[in-house]
Amino acid sequence: MATDALTSAGRYMRRRKFNTAIKILESRADVYEDNFEYFLMLGTAYLYSGIIGIASSYFQKARRIRLTDPRLLLGQAVIFLRRGETDKALQYYTEVLELDSRNRTAAAAIEFIRLYGDYETICRWADSGKLERFYPPLGVNPDKILLAAVPVFLCIAAAVTAVILVSGRPAVYSDRADLSALVLSADERKNAQEQDLSTQSFRYILSASQISECYGKALVYFQERRDNAAQVEINRILNSNASVGIKQKAGILMGYLEEPGFDTLKDNPSFRDVEKELPIYLDCWVSWSGRISDAVVNADGSYSCRLLVGYENMRNVTGIADVRFETVPDIAGDQPVRILARISSEDGRILLKGKSVYQSVHGALEALE
Repeated sequence: MATDALTSAGRYMRRRKFNTAIKILESRADVYEDNFEYFLMLGTAYLYSGIIGIASSYFQKARRIRLTDPRLLLGQAVIFLRRGETDKALQYYTEVLELDSRNRTAAAAIEFIRLYGDYETICRWADSGKLERFYPPLGVNPDKILLAAVPVFLCIAAAVTAVILVSGRPAVYSDRADLSALVLSADERKNAQEQDLSTQSFRYILSASQISECYGKALVYFQERRDNAAQVEINRILNSNASVGIKQKAGILMGYLEEPGFDTLKDNPSFRDVEKELPIYLDCWVSWSGRISDAVVNADGSYSCRLLVGYENMRNVTGIADVRFETVPDIAGDQPVRILARISSEDGRILLKGKSVYQSVHGALEALE
């Protein structure tokens, strides 16, 4: 059956074949004169192709026909963002949220501008292609679905999750994975809450929009390599009234988080933050400094001690955390130390499962501050 140019081009765009979509659309310019969807689609195709000037021109033509379409506003906003005109970009993203308060793309872009909105970072993101996450969404690429059937993916992911739960160690991946298959569907967002609350108790009671927002943040943080921040949102979901399906997806996402090093750890929570709300920080990683006490080598070869957090200068103790290493680390007990560890709990207390230690030969820790 013959299809119209917009439908045909739309299919190629979802498959990320933008040049083909552009050729189809431009061959029908005389048919779609003054058609909003035509100009919007061409602008979006040129935007993804990296030809920003032509994209902007088509978006302007679309804007003369319709002012308040979230897709159009997202396209124009990201062009301003690429130019470093963050004030203008924020104006457009705010307008998107006024039209669609649950628009994840606009919310993620505003968060990016708030945290990393300097021109140098914007240029690096534009050059690396990372800014594409703020482009008008195209949906999941059907070619990828065909190449990686969803049932097979879920089985593999479930197995990975099971290994993590048994071993207590997150899987390590060298590159960030494409998690488009884990994006919540419209039905999942609509029915994000657990329906039967009578037989369970939850630490957090969230609305459907709050659950979707937490999950969306976790995906964004994952792509930004902010795994601790992603873990916090995952924990919030797992301890909430989120539906079983969303909790399962959150568990799969958790399997992709990586073990950090001293130099790659981001969003390092403080002792006071963790002590105040331990469940939300479980399985996050910390890099805390201080001095050790009560060190002992256990019968199974493991090593236990207490870390006097903040006591490296022997003035004030921020808090005391139990620490456990599977093997005996090389620690000089009379020197300050920095410990990289994963947060766990034991009898309601903070338990750090140690991975690495750092001690300066000069007895100072400024290098890792």
